[in-house]
Order: sequence, then structure tokens, then C-alpha cells
Amino acid sequence: MHSLKLRTMLSTTLRCIFCSSFSPPHKSLNPKKPFCSSSSSVQYPKQEARAQLQGACWSGLDNWRNNPLNHSRFWGPNGPQPPTVLEETNERIHLLSCLSLAEMGAVVLSAADPLKKSKLSHLAFTRWFEEGLPIGVSEPPLKPARPSKPELVSPKDIPSPKSLGMPLNAYMLHNLAHVELNAIDLAWDTVVRFSPYFTLLGDGFFIDFARVADDESRHFAWCLQRLTELGFSYGDMPAHNLLWRECDKTSGDVAARLAAIPLVQEARGLDAGPRLVKKLIGFGDHRTSNIVARIADEEVAHVAVGVYWFLSVCQKMGRAPSSTFKDLLREYDVELKGPFNYSARDEAGIPREWYDPQISTEEQKTNLSEVYDRLSCIISMEKQNSSLDRTGG
Repeated sequence: MHSLKLRTMLSTTLRCIFCSSFSPPHKSLNPKKPFCSSSSSVQYPKQEARAQLQGACWSGLDNWRNNPLNHSRFWGPNGPQPPTVLEETNERIHLLSCLSLAEMGAVVLSAADPLKKSKLSHLAFTRWFEEGLPIGVSEPPLKPARPSKPELVSPKDIPSPKSLGMPLNAYMLHNLAHVELNAIDLAWDTVVRFSPYFTLLGDGFFIDFARVADDESRHFAWCLQRLTELGFSYGDMPAHNLLWRECDKTSGDVAARLAAIPLVQEARGLDAGPRLVKKLIGFGDHRTSNIVARIADEEVAHVAVGVYWFLSVCQKMGRAPSSTFKDLLREYDVELKGPFNYSARDEAGIPREWYDPQISTEEQKTNLSEVYDRLSCIISMEKQNSSLDRTGG
């Protein structure tokens, strides 16, 4: 009963908010119109809700937003660098007919080849950055295009590295590559799927997630390069489809999408990254460990973006962020898993009471303790008054 009531309330609230500011699709928008956005003109809303949360804003968020284009998609001897030879690709041709960021995002989602998808993602963000295309409106495919391999299976059916005959470093790197490929689609789906509401959410929402997609495409390129160096390819082992399942469940609710993807799925990367780095160092593969460490470090920005826009949406809905986050996870059956990397989550700005049941329990105990204290005080006062009444009589 509670679940149905909550779903009705949230969907009605969001529908009222979004539909009141909905603008019809602008697929024929001229990129030279005044409403076109650029990296220097994007405006971000002020957030009163954020001021109520201690440390709820990553200190590097503004710098991340103002970063120049990052073409360092090759992992050299000393870390990431631009490719020594610029490849002449046909991917750019697929984007030339697009007149908006949302249309380019739909092209990325429709690309089945993983390397092509990665390149298209970077080219799409590059084109917006250099030309200042409008956000526009487009429609995403029902599901992102995928190659025939890897085979998608249940997580419990993924074989062990020993049974696959893969070394542990290649096995772990393949898993990470699968996560990064999904992350490209997750970010672009958020841009495209919610593009009809760009007048309400503002350009900054879509530019932030397009930049996230650009980061993820770079991460995937590093993983793919290193897999090749180890003698393997993406698709050499089965993978799961849990990441897209969470995305699909939240396709009709922007608040739920923000809660499930950046604040749960991407935050798990903050938890798992350091553990993966230690395992790779123990395995003796320092080159792969350096790649994974860099990816984990850059994921902080993606979680911080999720926090920022979740607070913004909650502010528009007039709802408390903490309770809304927990309600949405219950409503959409999104599971929170530990152990948690508290320091990385704190840096990204996720308040601990949002995700740690132990802290929530302690808060409840504290609140109950305060209630008991007040009751004890009232009872004591009543006893004193009763005593005075008897003495006076």
C-alpha cells in the first residue's frame, strides 16, 4: 500500500513539474540560434538544499566542468596521452547530420561495435564543445546496440578465471571494460531520454552527463588497449546485464535514474576501485593497476554530478533529499551493497545517512533517546507539581 501511494505521489509530482515546463521537440533547431550552449555559457542552478548538507559538494566539480577537451585516450609509458598518430575515422560522418546533442547521443546508443561507440561518444562531446550545438530533443533506442559478444548471463553464471583459462588481471580488466562500456550508454541514455525536459532541467544537466559519457569512453579505450596488450579482447568472457537493468527500470523517472545510477551504481565503483587496485598490485601488474587507479579517481566527479542534480530535482519537487533517496531505492527495488569506501563517498558528497543503515539506526536511537529524555523531564515536572499541590493543600 505504501509503495503504491509513493509511486502515485512521485509520478504525479514529477508529471506536474515536467509537463508544466515541457517544450515540444526541436529536431530542426538551428545550431546558431541564441539558445545554443557552449562550455563557457552553461548556467547551473543555485541549490538551497545543498547548503543544508555538510560537505555535500565535491570541491573539484567546477574545475571538472571547466576542463578543456581531453584527447588522452591512449595509455602511454607514463600514463594517459593523446594518440601519437591521429586516426582518420568515419565516425565523424555519422554525426554531421545531427543538429543537437540529444541527436548525437542517440547515434552513440545505436552503435553496436564497442570501439566505434567509444569513438562516437568522444566525437559527439567534442562537436558540442567546439560548435555549441543546442540540447535539442531526440528519442533513445529501446536498448543500446550491443555486439554479439560478450554473452550476457546471470552474475552467478559467470565462470571463474581458472575455468576460462584467463589470468586474473585480464579477467578483472574485462569486467571493468564491460562496466565502462555500459557507463557510456547509461550517461547518453540519461541525456537523450530526458531531453524533452531540457527547459526545466537546464542545459547544465545534459552537458554534465555528456561530459560523463566522454570520460567513460576514454576509460573504456584504456581498458580495451590494455586487454589487447595482454592478448585478449572485449567479449572473450561472458558478462552480466545488471547495469542496464537498473537503467531500464528508471526510464520514466529522472529522480530515480539519478538515485540508481550515479548514486548507487557509480558509487560502487568508488567502493570497488581501491580493492581492485590492490589485487592487481598483488598480481604484479602495475600497468593495469595504474589504469584502474586513474579510472577510480575520475569516477568521483561522476558521483558528484549525480549528487548535484539529485539535490536540484528534489528541490524542484519540494522533497527532502535523504528520505526521497531511500524511498526511491525501495520503490524501484535498487539494492545498496557494502562495504563502503567512506572517504571517497564523502569526497563525492554523498551524505552517509543516505546509504549506511547503521548510521540511520544510530540516528533513530538518538531521536528516540531525545524523546525519552523529554518524557522523563515532563514526568519529573508533573511529579514535582503534584507534590507541591499536596503540600499546598
